[in-house]
Amino acid sequence: MTAALVGLSHSPLIGRNDPHPDVLARVDGAIGAARKFVAEFDPELVVLYAPDHYNGFFYKEMPPFCLGTGAEAIGDFGSASGVLSVDGTAANRIAQHVLAQDIDLTISARMIVDHGFAQPLQTLFGGIDTVPLVPVFINGVATPLGPMRRIRALGNAIGVAARELGRRVLFVASGGLSHDPPVPVLEGAPAKVAEALINGVPPTPEQRERGEARVIAAGREYATGSTQMLPINPAWDNRVLDRLQDRDLTAFDDWTVDEMTGSGGGSAHEIRTWLAAFASLAAAGDYAVSHRFYEPIPAWIAGFAVMTAGLENGAQ
Repeated sequence: MTAALVGLSHSPLIGRNDPHPDVLARVDGAIGAARKFVAEFDPELVVLYAPDHYNGFFYKEMPPFCLGTGAEAIGDFGSASGVLSVDGTAANRIAQHVLAQDIDLTISARMIVDHGFAQPLQTLFGGIDTVPLVPVFINGVATPLGPMRRIRALGNAIGVAARELGRRVLFVASGGLSHDPPVPVLEGAPAKVAEALINGVPPTPEQRERGEARVIAAGREYATGSTQMLPINPAWDNRVLDRLQDRDLTAFDDWTVDEMTGSGGGSAHEIRTWLAAFASLAAAGDYAVSHRFYEPIPAWIAGFAVMTAGLENGAQ
């Protein structure tokens, strides 16, 4: 096996509430570098870590993480819909190895995913069904949230399991850094909202359209500064990226949920996808970051980052 990694932020507002063209040009340059990196690595399997935004996972059963042996995208915010090209054989083998390492992994044979999964697949590979895939959901919004050391342990276990496949494996992390979008919370929610968060009541097309319009409007307000949402925190974001780049993954073990929320916002816990992916890469050997891009983008309500990394000295 050889391994590599791409970390890529996502936002439902991409293409709907875009920043200044100069910012877009810098983002496009960073994404272009990531695409080139992926093409040169030519992965035989992609393990994608991504969150959900109450589109596939709900409080009726809310696992801290879940591996899909099959998956389908809903197509929210204009992202692609349909069946993902999950490699069921590889997914089941990884799941068996992870469970044997004493990680209590939840399995889904029909995982429902949203733009958090679809965007990186479309961005890096041109579609959601173009590359053999193992999707891994990491809860980054529904409290209570577990300790970061468990996410690192999960990533390590999947990395060890992936080694057994003997294939070129690309680990992909999909998640914003500091961001505080208008995501509903269960505590104190009105009865209809609570019912939707618990049982996953599918919205009508009209309800989904209204919900997406509210997010777009929130992004426009956020970009002008007329909002109560927590500001993007570039210092915290770069602290996260520094730890990942320096292979200092155990430094996250003691990060608490409250501290992370206070520094990075309610959805900053999506950095769990980044930690899991880097822990998987570290399980294959020492790695080095080859490209790093970061920019706070209020129009997307996100600290936006792109990183690529590979094993040092051709480690296998």
